[in-house]
Amino acid sequence: MNKALPAAAAFLLNGAALAAQSPRPNVILFVVDDMGPMDTSLPFLADSCGRPQRFPLNGWYHTPRMERFAQEGVRFSQFYAQSVSSPSRVSLLTGQNAARHRTTNWIRSEYDNRDDYGPYDWNWQGLRATDYTLPRLLHEAGYRTIHVGKAHLGPVGSEGEFPENLGFDVNIAGSSIGEPGSYLGENGYGAIRGTSSRAVPGLEKYHGSDTFLTEALTLEALAQIDRAADDGVPFFLYLSHYAVHNPFETDRRFEARYLQDSLKSRSAIGYATLVEGMDKSLGDVLDHLRLRGLAENTLVVFLGDNGGDAPLGPARGWASSAPLRGKKGSEFEGGIRVPCIIGWAAPGGGMQLLPVARGTLQTQVACIMDIYPTLMRLVGVSVPEDHPVDGQDLGVLLTGKKDPAREEVFMCHLPHRHRGSYYTTYRNGPWKLIYYYNPAHPELPQSVLFNLEEDPYETTDVSGLHPGIKARLLKEMTARLERERAAYPVDFEGRPIPPRP
Repeated sequence: MNKALPAAAAFLLNGAALAAQSPRPNVILFVVDDMGPMDTSLPFLADSCGRPQRFPLNGWYHTPRMERFAQEGVRFSQFYAQSVSSPSRVSLLTGQNAARHRTTNWIRSEYDNRDDYGPYDWNWQGLRATDYTLPRLLHEAGYRTIHVGKAHLGPVGSEGEFPENLGFDVNIAGSSIGEPGSYLGENGYGAIRGTSSRAVPGLEKYHGSDTFLTEALTLEALAQIDRAADDGVPFFLYLSHYAVHNPFETDRRFEARYLQDSLKSRSAIGYATLVEGMDKSLGDVLDHLRLRGLAENTLVVFLGDNGGDAPLGPARGWASSAPLRGKKGSEFEGGIRVPCIIGWAAPGGGMQLLPVARGTLQTQVACIMDIYPTLMRLVGVSVPEDHPVDGQDLGVLLTGKKDPAREEVFMCHLPHRHRGSYYTTYRNGPWKLIYYYNPAHPELPQSVLFNLEEDPYETTDVSGLHPGIKARLLKEMTARLERERAAYPVDFEGRPIPPRP
């Protein structure tokens, strides 16, 4: 995807010129943990004509604020992320693919979780203070950079453990942990009762109250917005919810709506309340921006960090993200497809430097690495020459049009054991290759091929029908892995296993 960078560089220069003439826009990244594209009443999938298509799961969840925000901006039907948390979060903040930054697995706080055949040289340390992260570059450009919520960007003792080491001026509740010990204020979010090693830090004033974690983070984010507005400085807010990650504790504010479905488990009901609590948070943020007169100059990016993890059905089949196959950690679409909506908090303002269509469903392929160059262009900040960016600017797609120059390519490299293990997925246009390294079972099939245009739910391997296409995609995937200096799984003797034909 790097060949799109010259155009992006020109876009950055134009953005810099515009930024000199207009108030600098505020930016909010509203990130939801483990939320898939089906975990909402807002349909993200498109039919063959590009129209939103509802499925049964859309009738189970209740997210009216997402529905409202989608009418004010652009939602993406084919938006991709890495299949687990830390790789996606590092990609979001650097614009680089996981194969390049090598944080290819979720980071365990206490020790290196590379597993039996994982690469020895994967980047367990996550982000470093010298990395050209979004908050670092925006801080240097005069933005107040605010982190509220989950970080999960480095283990205990690393530079990436705390967001303030990575360019954030403010850090509330972010540390090495990837999930909360508890969502309940009466449990101290894990510090009083729960998993104390996963206690959410910095929210002691809510301990012993009935303030749910999602609400506490929202209140803290609104207070930081007020502080920046009162000080007259542009802000970058990374509001990163722990929801909807397990434990699937019930947000009692929304429980009654879901108790009528006797077929759903207690954990599934808890998950649905986590989703609705996250939706309320989105609405509260948008409403507060309007109240403070900031909405027309604040761009909001809403997205999930990896495929859904709803406690419904099998991990690699058709249930949790149905009709998509698989869930978080898997190689299938349910593991790597995420919801994404981008829009101005109040559309139509004359100061808006980035045109965004209203009420549009964009069907072109996009991914989490694209956010970085898009925001750099918006705020008029140049990307350092020694920082390669794998994302492509979303500017044309946000106008609601198709971008004929866009490479519709995405690669997810997970050389570790998870729900799907030791694999690379590579998509180019309608074709998707899944390559399995099989370090413990080399006799198993090496790869499968799907035509997502004809078979969006990945039911039929068409390798035998299209051997030439499969060979071409394998060659492209291998070249990209080599270009990004990827780390590979290892065999019984500890030797790396690169892809082979």
